[in-house]
Amino acid sequence: MLEERRAGDVGVWFVGARGSVATTAVAGCAAVAAGLRPPTGMVTETPPFAASGLPALTSLVFGGHDTAACPLPKRAEELTAAGVLPHGLADAVRGELTAADAEIRPGGPSAGDTRTDDALIASFTSDITGFTRRHHLSRTVVINVASTEPAPRPDDPRPAPSSLYAAAALRAGCPYVNFTPSTGLRTAALTEAFAARGLPHAGRDGKTGQTLLRSVLAPMFVQRALSVRAWSGTNLLGGGDGAALADPAAAAAKNAGKERVLTDTLGHTPQGEVHIDDVPALGDWKTAWDHIAFDGFLGSRMVLQTIWQGCDSALAAPLVLDLARLVARAHEAGLSGPLPGLGFYFKDPDGGPAALADQYAALLAFAARLRDAR
Repeated sequence: MLEERRAGDVGVWFVGARGSVATTAVAGCAAVAAGLRPPTGMVTETPPFAASGLPALTSLVFGGHDTAACPLPKRAEELTAAGVLPHGLADAVRGELTAADAEIRPGGPSAGDTRTDDALIASFTSDITGFTRRHHLSRTVVINVASTEPAPRPDDPRPAPSSLYAAAALRAGCPYVNFTPSTGLRTAALTEAFAARGLPHAGRDGKTGQTLLRSVLAPMFVQRALSVRAWSGTNLLGGGDGAALADPAAAAAKNAGKERVLTDTLGHTPQGEVHIDDVPALGDWKTAWDHIAFDGFLGSRMVLQTIWQGCDSALAAPLVLDLARLVARAHEAGLSGPLPGLGFYFKDPDGGPAALADQYAALLAFAARLRDAR
């Protein structure tokens, strides 16, 4: 059996490195690696992945880009006050948070930034390659966990910011993961360039809460031959995501993935919409409500309602750590292009089946492929 690899440390470069998801991931990785907390929510810590040759949690080194200035230890204190991190954890892993914060570089473009696209890409690339060299890393995985951006319009004169970071990952020779609904490398030029460079990538839009539940329930209706007439939903959330998704264009980009899961699974798009409401008082917590109208035998009208309450960053962080390990191992194994076996983690995956049960089977097959790779 292959053990967890310790021959070389692996870099994890977050775009949005001072946000709630990245902070929770850095703190959580340190806590689990030190045995302070169990790896709850980390699929890669379950038995099917034990022999896949994944990098050890202790081998992960963190850095990233962000336009925010709040240091990670301070952000962890804020997350503790909000109930996201358990009391005492931020102090216990302060050294790891401080070390990661020292590797965060200014992102962009910010207001007033006059640099060209190529200058921004060059700067981001230099930051990533410098990080990899400084820590003598075997490889670095770039992961976008920044706030959702609006989808670009055909007449936009510049690429989306997320695409600039994806281009920098390409230039730096790094595998790439887009955990957000933002464009990232979903442009023809970037997708082709990643394939030509032999780099693996995965995305888009991490499946953490409401859509996770939808991906479980939708196949049930199909398998039981029940006709779904309408599927409506509402999300109440605060924090940085709530503020970002208050922009209708950003919310539309987010909702596209939620709707895609239903369309792909049901074979049609049911009536109803998803609404996202920014409620700052909720902070990093979210409530998602779904109302499903369906027909039963002899046309009897029925309704199923669900409520999901949780913390997005605590749901997302273990998945982000999973993806960092899986994509790093895929790169080591010589895999390139989209990784459909990782569709399990995404609303809008790079290929692969839409139903969660099928996606999990594909993920297990991917783990076996990594196990057999040398």
